[in-house]
Amino acid sequence: MKAILYADGAARGNPGPAGAGAVLIDADGHVLAEPHQEPRARHQQRGRVHRADHRPRGGEARGVDDIDVRMDSKLVVEQMNGRWKIKHPNMKPLALRAGELWATFRRRSIAHVPREENGIADALSNKAIDDTLTTRAIDDAT
Repeated sequence: MKAILYADGAARGNPGPAGAGAVLIDADGHVLAEPHQEPRARHQQRGRVHRADHRPRGGEARGVDDIDVRMDSKLVVEQMNGRWKIKHPNMKPLALRAGELWATFRRRSIAHVPREENGIADALSNKAIDDTLTTRAIDDAT
């Protein structure tokens, strides 16, 4: 099955609270999943790579074997395509893990899209931050 994954990462401050979000859509335009979460690290670039790494696994569980990933981070897209170096040592293990996951798909591609075309993933990455901040506020209050 073919699917499109729109993915994004966000941060409020760098470093600061971070979130990652994605939307997985089948060939007919139906939403298969809208995952969002806080990555372990608290900066935007790691959130974006985490999203490239983490979410394709959700596609496999839904029978996706042909995936097109679209992100508004040109840096991550170029790094995942092997055209740009990954300089930060903490990013290399995430990129290697993402590459291993990519290899499990029969067909795969990743492309840069304008931010305007990535609105749902952006909103989900910000929702992940909001959810985390809300949870922390509740925990602090109790």
